[in-house]
Amino acid sequence: PDTGLSDLVSAGLPTVALRIPSNVIAQNLIAEAGVPIAAPSANKSGHVSATTAAHVAADLGASVDMILDGGPCVEGVESTIVGFSEGTPVLLRAGAIPRTDIEAVLGRALIRSTSSQEAPQAPGMLTSHYAPHAQLRLNVMSPEVGEPFLGFGAVATNDKQALNLSAAGDLREAAAHLFAYLRMLDATGSKTIAVAPIPEIGLGEAINDRLRRAAAPRE
Repeated sequence: PDTGLSDLVSAGLPTVALRIPSNVIAQNLIAEAGVPIAAPSANKSGHVSATTAAHVAADLGASVDMILDGGPCVEGVESTIVGFSEGTPVLLRAGAIPRTDIEAVLGRALIRSTSSQEAPQAPGMLTSHYAPHAQLRLNVMSPEVGEPFLGFGAVATNDKQALNLSAAGDLREAAAHLFAYLRMLDATGSKTIAVAPIPEIGLGEAINDRLRRAAAPRE
């Protein structure tokens, strides 16, 4: 079906997703504009997502005229995207709203997308995405000597190049810290970053999705 929108907005797809921000500054901007706003994510494609205005400035610099600072992202990871295949709800991108919360409202399970690398149905579905300059090593219990380490829960070190997504094992806290901490560890200039195991439950599904894509081979 024709969405009535420019292909620049829908990437040539016959579908479009609408985002309703909870941030008051974003809501005020939309109200002042008086028209729907179409915009890409405020970071370079394939790179670690921006969760603060400082991240945006570091990525885009002088290529943008103004950065409107609404504070750090509360959720940390991008929105959950759900599509439909012949009436069946499909999880296209795991995100800030866990799968189980959506399934509870729908009263049925979300199936996994079979979208291909060549024809992604939604943002963030490329095999390699969200990647820092360093190569990620996932599910590491003990990093190499001097290797930057992204810990979670009790899996952490006292090394000055180690950050813990959530010492309490809180997945929402971990999601909020994920991209900012990856950027901080990437700034050490190390060729690799070790990452502790993250439980594949709740928001852990979205966190692990980002980490696997960030660790995937790059073309």
